[in-house]
Amino acid sequence: MTLPLQPTLSHYLVLGAFLFAISVVGIFLNRRNVIILLMAIELMLLAVNLNFIAFSYYLGDSAGQVFVFFILTVAAAESAIGLAILVLLFRNVGSIDVEDLGRLKG
Repeated sequence: MTLPLQPTLSHYLVLGAFLFAISVVGIFLNRRNVIILLMAIELMLLAVNLNFIAFSYYLGDSAGQVFVFFILTVAAAESAIGLAILVLLFRNVGSIDVEDLGRLKG
């Protein structure tokens, strides 16, 4: 009977780096759609949270888990405020493209 493979710290760090790289590529490749930019930023925060949880578990310290709660709180507030701003921008401008938002400079 073989034991299942236990994930190590390096597995979690590689997964976090992969998620972070996807989000960076999403930010650089798509600079027009604000919703996709917000989703890429959220994915970046989740990759950082994964690293905090992995280090917290493997070091036996709960400080990383406390940081994750604060980061998730800030991310939720950022999403709510960002989506509210996008709704207002769509009402005023008629588009949420980043290039069209340059008209708001007054």
